[in-house]
Amino acid sequence: MFPINLDLTRLSVALVGNGQATLNRLRQFDGDGAKYVTVYSEDPIPELAKQAGDRLQRYLPNSADINAASIMFIIDIDLKKAAELASTAKAVGTIANVEDVKQYCDFSSPARIERGDLMITVSTNGKSPRLAGRIRRAIEQWFDPRWSERLNILAAEREKWKANGADMKQLLEKTDDFIDRRGWLP
Repeated sequence: MFPINLDLTRLSVALVGNGQATLNRLRQFDGDGAKYVTVYSEDPIPELAKQAGDRLQRYLPNSADINAASIMFIIDIDLKKAAELASTAKAVGTIANVEDVKQYCDFSSPARIERGDLMITVSTNGKSPRLAGRIRRAIEQWFDPRWSERLNILAAEREKWKANGADMKQLLEKTDDFIDRRGWLP
């Protein structure tokens, strides 16, 4: 697996599912500012229908729908249907994830910790999402909310250094010195 962060404010997302896990993912997308999400659900729970609003399509996506999406998440539907959707996605060039069924996944979603713009992710390459979640919770205790402000402070300093002509090597050295003088990391 190759780790990347996707900007869901720029990519179209097809979210396929019916239940609580689909609702949780939709809430995550909405919280991340995803702009182009279409929810496909044959039998959505009421909360999912409400959260999706006019983004809800009460059917499973066809090949044209899948082709129109940059990325597709398939969450809590019958495995046979999920496999068919993943196969169609592969055929049209849309990357897909069938949650917790690694053989049908082009990517996996890591557990993540966010402190403002600081994001730390943990992945087990789909082998144990629970372990990734436990590790995430342990890291969350160390990376408390102060890290959001720390990043902002460091970013402002970095911009000053760049404006004063610092090259990449100097930026690295100045960043390390700044962090070390404040004792932010062991």
